[in-house]
Amino acid sequence: MGWIRGRTLGRGSSATVSLAMNRQSGEVFAVKSVELSRSEFLQREQSILSLLKCPRMVGYLGCDVTNENGQLFYNLFMEYVSGGTLTDTIRHQGGMLDESAIRSHTRAILEGLDYLHSRGLVHCDIKGRNILVGQNGTKIADLGCARWVGEQPPAMPIAGTPVFMAPEVARGDEQGFPADVWALGCTVIEMATGRPPWLDVSDPVSALHRISLSFDLPDFPSFLSEEGKDFLGKCLRRDPKERWTVQELLKHPFLEEGSGVQLKLKRIQRSTSATSPMSILDQGIWESLEESMTETEADIAVHMPNQLGLGSSLNSPSERIGRLIECIPSSSPTPRLSDWTRDEDWVTVRRTNHAEEPIETSWSAYTDLISEEQELKLLGSSSSSVINEYPIHYSVNSSSSQGSLSISCKCGRDVAVICNLNYDEVPLPNKL
Repeated sequence: MGWIRGRTLGRGSSATVSLAMNRQSGEVFAVKSVELSRSEFLQREQSILSLLKCPRMVGYLGCDVTNENGQLFYNLFMEYVSGGTLTDTIRHQGGMLDESAIRSHTRAILEGLDYLHSRGLVHCDIKGRNILVGQNGTKIADLGCARWVGEQPPAMPIAGTPVFMAPEVARGDEQGFPADVWALGCTVIEMATGRPPWLDVSDPVSALHRISLSFDLPDFPSFLSEEGKDFLGKCLRRDPKERWTVQELLKHPFLEEGSGVQLKLKRIQRSTSATSPMSILDQGIWESLEESMTETEADIAVHMPNQLGLGSSLNSPSERIGRLIECIPSSSPTPRLSDWTRDEDWVTVRRTNHAEEPIETSWSAYTDLISEEQELKLLGSSSSSVINEYPIHYSVNSSSSQGSLSISCKCGRDVAVICNLNYDEVPLPNKL
C-alpha cells in the first residue's frame, strides 16, 4: 500500500505514532512505527490486534516495513481516532471530568476489557494515555504490553506503568484479569482529578515499593457520589481475589443511566421521610389525617356542594380549596361562587383625588356574637366537634351613618373556612 507519513501524534517508550494517508484513496489512518531491529513488541501487538474486532478496540488495518533514509522501520496501521487520548480530553475539559462523562468512559473501557478477557487477553497497561476518544466513542488502544492469561514470566515479563500497577503486579507475582480492574480504578481517579494516583510518590521505584509492600490505597476523590466511591472500592482492593470482575462491574449502579439523578432523589426521600412536609398541600398531610380520623369524625364530616366537580370528601384538597372560595354556605338552597365583578359586593375603604368626608374607623369589638348553633349552620354541620372558633369583629363609623360588620373565621380540622359577610343581619352602607 502506498502511503504518506504526516505529523507526529504521539511518542511512546517503544514506538512513535504518526498521521498517515493512503496515496490512492486519500483515507486517513494512524501508523505506529519503530526501527525494525527493536520491533519485537510492536510485532507482538500486530499479531494480537489482527485477531480482534470490537467497536471498543482500535481497529487494525495492516502492517509493512519501509526504508526511510536508509533505515528500516516496522509499521503498524491502525484506525485513526481524531479526539486524541482520554488524558487529552481531561486536560481540554479543565483538568477533570464530571461524573456523567466519567461514567460514560468507564462503561466503554469495561466493555472493551470484557471483550479482551473473554478471549483470554489481559491488557496490562490501562491508563488515560492508552484510551482514545473520537466520534465513534471511547476505544482501548496500545496492546504492546498485552499478554495471554496463561503467559507468565519468563515467557512474558511483567509490563505496564508503575503508578497504575496492581499490588500483585508490583510484587512480580502475577498479572491477570484483576490487574486490569485495578488499573481501571486508577484511571477513574485520573478522570476525576486530572492526575494519576499516588501523587505523593516521587519516582517509579518509590511507587512500586509503596504499592507492593504497604497496605495503602490511592485516595478516592471526595466529591464523587456514593456510587462512584463504592465502584472504586470494588476495583481497588489489594487482594486480587476480592476485586470485582469486569462483568460484575458492568452491573454496578454507578454505571446505570441517570444514576446521579436517582441518587439525588433517593437522598431527598431519605432526608424528608421523617421530617415535616415542605408545604401544606403535601399529600402526606391529608393522607395521614384521613387515616387517623375516627368513625365518629367521619360521620360528622362537612360536605360542601361540588362546585368544581372534584369530589366531596371533607379532606379532599380540591374541596377544601372550594370551601375557601364559596360565597354562600352549603346549607343555602342556591349556593353560588362570589361574583367579584359586581359593584355591590365591594365596600369602598379609600379613594384618591376625591373630595369626600374622611372616614372614621374604629376597631371596637362587636359583642353580639352569633351563636354556636348559627355558626355551625353556616358550615352545614350539626356538631361542633371538628370546629375551632377564631372570631374577628369590628365596627365602621362615618359622619352620616353607622353600621357594624362581623367576620367570623373558622378552622375545620386543618383548613381555615372564612364565613361570608351577611348584609341582612349586619347592614352596612354601600358607600361610606
